Amino acid sequence: MRDHTPFAEVARVLFRTYRQRTLVGLMLMAAQAFFYNAIFFTYALILTNFYGIPADRIGWYILPFAAGNVLGPIMLGRLFDTIGRKVMIATTYGASGILLAGTGYLFSQNLLSAQALTIAWMTVFFFASAAASSAYLTVSEIFPLEIRALAIAFFYAIGTGVGGVAGPLLLGVLISTGSRGSVAIGYFIGALLVIAAATVEALWGVAAERKPLEAVARALSYIES
Repeated sequence: MRDHTPFAEVARVLFRTYRQRTLVGLMLMAAQAFFYNAIFFTYALILTNFYGIPADRIGWYILPFAAGNVLGPIMLGRLFDTIGRKVMIATTYGASGILLAGTGYLFSQNLLSAQALTIAWMTVFFFASAAASSAYLTVSEIFPLEIRALAIAFFYAIGTGVGGVAGPLLLGVLISTGSRGSVAIGYFIGALLVIAAATVEALWGVAAERKPLEAVARALSYIES
C-alpha cells in the first residue's frame, strides 16, 4: 500500500508507459465533448434561427432528443461487455460521425424539416450517447489503480476544455452567419473528430471486457515475488 503517488510518476505513466492509451483517452474525451456540446447546446438556436420555432415550444423538440440519449446506453450498453470494448467503442464513434456528416449535408441543402432534424438527432445521439459513456468508462479502467481517479479528472478537464469550449463557440459563430452551409461545416468538423477517435480506438484501444482491472493495467505498487 502507498499513501500517495508523486505527480512525476503520474506523468511518467501517462506520457511514457501508457502514451498510446493516453492518446486514446484524449481523443475519445475531446471528440465526444466537441460533438455533444456543439450540437446539444446550440440546437435551440438552430430551431429558432433557421426554422422559426417559438421559444416556448423548443422543449418539445429537446424531449425526443433527450430520449435518444437515454435509449442508446440502455440498449447498447451490454454489447460493450459481450461483443467487446474496442469493437463497440469504434463502432459507436464511427456511426455517430457518419450520421452526423449525413445530417449536416441534408441540413445544408434544406432537406430537413424541424421534425425531421429532431428525428435525425435522435438517431445520431442514440449511438453518440453510448459512445460518450464509453469514453468515461475507458479512461476509468485502462490505467493503474493508483492513478485511475486522477486520470479521469485529467482527461475530463482536457477533453472538456478543448472540445466542450471550442464546440459551442464555433457553432455559435457559424449559426450567427445565418448560412446553413456554414453551420454544416461545424457539423463536418465534429464528424471528422469522432471518426478520427473511432480510428484511434480501433488501432490502440484496450480490450478490457470481462477482465480484472489489475489485468488491464498492473498496479504501480505491484511487487513481484
